Amino acid sequence: QVQLVESGGGLVQAGGSLRLSCASSGRTFSSYAMGWFRQAPEKEREFVATINWSGDSTRTADSVKGRFTVSRDNAKNTVYLQMNSLKPEDTAVYYCAGSDYGMSNSPVTYRYWGQGTQVTVSS
Repeated sequence: QVQLVESGGGLVQAGGSLRLSCASSGRTFSSYAMGWFRQAPEKEREFVATINWSGDSTRTADSVKGRFTVSRDNAKNTVYLQMNSLKPEDTAVYYCAGSDYGMSNSPVTYRYWGQGTQVTVSS
């Protein structure tokens, strides 16, 4: 069983930065593709970024491209989301997730989910 725990969320002003971390308790962390999703109130869960098992391939949503970067450290069983130039519309609960099926934009392909961390961007 893989457990994922996000951290690093908080309140930041527009234009600021945050780095989210997602720590995994599983010994097989390096075998999973990882993803970041977010969900704002009354909206569907939205794809943010994904990274393959080795960390040499990533993909980000158009809405965050050039501002957000996903990375991972398999030695630390941790995946990161560096968020720069934050905007009020980035306000959401951010979730990390693990997938057996490789990089994917679809939440249905992810088996493991963290509990989420709140990011609030003030204008």
